[in-house]
Amino acid sequence: MLPEIKGLNEECGVFGVWGHPQSASITYYGLHSLQHRGQEGAGIVTTDGDVLRGLKGEGLVTEVFKQHDMSELKGHASIGHVRYATAGGGGYENVQPLLFHSQTGSLAIAHNGNLVNANALKHQLEGQGSIFQSTSDTEVVAHLIKRSGYSTFSDRVKNALTMLKGAYALLLLTETEMMVALDPNGLRPLSLGTIGDAYVVTSETCAFDVVGAEYLRDVQPGELVIINEEGIRSERFSYGAKRAMCSMEYIYFSRPDSDIQGVNIHTARKNLGKQLARVVDIEADVVTGVPDSSISAAIGFAEEAGIPYELGLIKNRYVGRTFIQPTKSLREQGVKMKLSPVRGVVEGKRVIMVDDSIVRGTTSKRIVTMLKEAGATEVHVCISSPPIKDPCFYGIDTSTHEELIASKHSVEEIREMIGADSLTFLSVEDMVTAIGRTDQGEHRGQCVACFTGQYPTELYPDTVLPHEKELTR
Repeated sequence: MLPEIKGLNEECGVFGVWGHPQSASITYYGLHSLQHRGQEGAGIVTTDGDVLRGLKGEGLVTEVFKQHDMSELKGHASIGHVRYATAGGGGYENVQPLLFHSQTGSLAIAHNGNLVNANALKHQLEGQGSIFQSTSDTEVVAHLIKRSGYSTFSDRVKNALTMLKGAYALLLLTETEMMVALDPNGLRPLSLGTIGDAYVVTSETCAFDVVGAEYLRDVQPGELVIINEEGIRSERFSYGAKRAMCSMEYIYFSRPDSDIQGVNIHTARKNLGKQLARVVDIEADVVTGVPDSSISAAIGFAEEAGIPYELGLIKNRYVGRTFIQPTKSLREQGVKMKLSPVRGVVEGKRVIMVDDSIVRGTTSKRIVTMLKEAGATEVHVCISSPPIKDPCFYGIDTSTHEELIASKHSVEEIREMIGADSLTFLSVEDMVTAIGRTDQGEHRGQCVACFTGQYPTELYPDTVLPHEKELTR
């Protein structure tokens, strides 16, 4: 994928192990397989039954743990995290898992998602005397647990979870147990697996293959899974919420070898490409996809349309991360450095360029220009998702209308702006059908808020940016 130049980024990924003597090493490899979900920071916290120990830092997984001696991460249980900052900003203090110590015990938390009522909860907690050490919304969870008046730890956790609004796939680790929770809408993926007698939890099932784990099941929306020496048990903290798995997990974020709630990502993307081909009536010589996340859709398009698929764009995998300088000029330079057209494939050809989404339009414009400079006679852009018109407040860094080209321009205007000979998007209905979830109800249990503006949860005025507050009225 090209998240650093496309302008669409997932917040993070979580991974945990309970009941394995090499839990830290397994977590390291698990995080490495989730690196596409966050490149700004990584961390691991372990327990040996008596003490929680943690290591974390800014940078890639290999960079962070290369700087530390992982032998000190002893224990039979670990949780880990890779981060891309959307809410709360960057900085070492926001790298997770967050680790807290008190006279009654320690707690580590790793969180994928974004809490839309985090600021409201912070104001309430600060009024009660809480002092926050980071700007991460995840820290709110620890304060809510600590301030809960329930007698058992699991009841305190459930009480805290009922106060959270938004997206959260949570891992909590104490000296003696690990807890796993998914928000009532199920906005983020979270799965359970096993390695022998040990339990594993991860944001994406691709991590199971890397560490040799077997998939057990998905964590259900509103479910709290508790794992300790007595085994594993499930409790509910919420019922009846509208199921709303993020559609962009299928379209863009997740690895092709992952499965989300019974749907393989590569298969879903191929089907999106096939559906796209059914609604496009274009004569062309070659189909190409934008590496990496659009390749599956491009293959599906080519198969359905009967047009040869070719590698018309090459990705340079040895360029440093450019997202840390998110200006227009540097994004354009990033495209030049990251992608190169294959002149021998596109020269003199009518090209269908399949991509998964258009956010700002900068990337699409530059790729179309590159293909035409390489000799393509026509470039038809086909997008395997609907236009992204509305901000996401659940853990994707598109939080304003201003940065979304489709919120201000028609499809024809976007076509002119990116210089394409034609531009086609999928409809919401076609996208939902192609992904192939079997859930009953509206949109088959998918969140389509970024395409329709219909949000599955309440939004809070102090969470969205000032010029986006009309969304909450």
